[in-house]
Amino acid sequence: MRAIDLHTHTCKSDGSYTPTELVDYAVEKKLAAVAITDHDSIEGLDEAIVHAAALKKRGLPSVEVIPGIEFSTKYEKQDVHIVGLYISYGKEAFQNALGGFVDSRVTRNIKMCENLQSAGIDITYEKLLAMYPDAVITRAHYASYLLEHGYVKSRQDAFARYLGDHTKYFVPREKVTPSQAVELILKADGVPVLAHPPLYHMGNDRLEALVSFLKADGLMGIEVFYSTYSNQDVRDMQRLADKYDLLVSGGSDFHGTNKPGLDLGCGYGKLFVPEETLLKIKAALPHNS
Repeated sequence: MRAIDLHTHTCKSDGSYTPTELVDYAVEKKLAAVAITDHDSIEGLDEAIVHAAALKKRGLPSVEVIPGIEFSTKYEKQDVHIVGLYISYGKEAFQNALGGFVDSRVTRNIKMCENLQSAGIDITYEKLLAMYPDAVITRAHYASYLLEHGYVKSRQDAFARYLGDHTKYFVPREKVTPSQAVELILKADGVPVLAHPPLYHMGNDRLEALVSFLKADGLMGIEVFYSTYSNQDVRDMQRLADKYDLLVSGGSDFHGTNKPGLDLGCGYGKLFVPEETLLKIKAALPHNS
């Protein structure tokens, strides 16, 4: 049974690999499938899918590329991420809604640059775009910019001094709710999955209330496997999946060099998401129902 990875990022959001490089690396790692789930972005999907198809056409080893996305949402003042798998990202309604998310990021980024300028940092939104063309600008890009221009000594330093939620320079972005993300993914014929729930540190009762709430809205899956999970986390997430009849999903949350030590397909060395997991997800897709 081969491994799969249903949670990865490219340079089109805050990863370091291009979509083509990520596909090639997935092939090198002998993965059966890889989902590209960039933050609020579908910009890397065409490139990855076309490259994988070209490899297959030439008779070379290839990998199934699953079109996906990861939405950053807000639930009771807390960040919650919803992954969408097998999305029909070409749908006009989906692209229009996504455009609204991107616009809210731009507004936030312009204000954040102005705040950093007040700290004596030579930064503008245009300079960020010039350094990271075609990317959805996130705080990871700010950290790289500050590091490369000598304003900080490390990425951790950048977040501690300038980019963290509790610094005076941070600007929160207007976010959709988890329910809205689930609805949007369903309208794009995709499978909505609650990403890495243990990372929210909600406590068992509050987390279960969220899962129950989102299940009623159409949530179809939950990440039972993830790079930083303990064995107890896996058991807890499996219990929720069983109780609420949710599909099992999981992935590394690979970001390339932007998350040192975290590797595609195996996380920090112990992650394994079996291929059979994907068979059940495929069987639940709308056109198979």
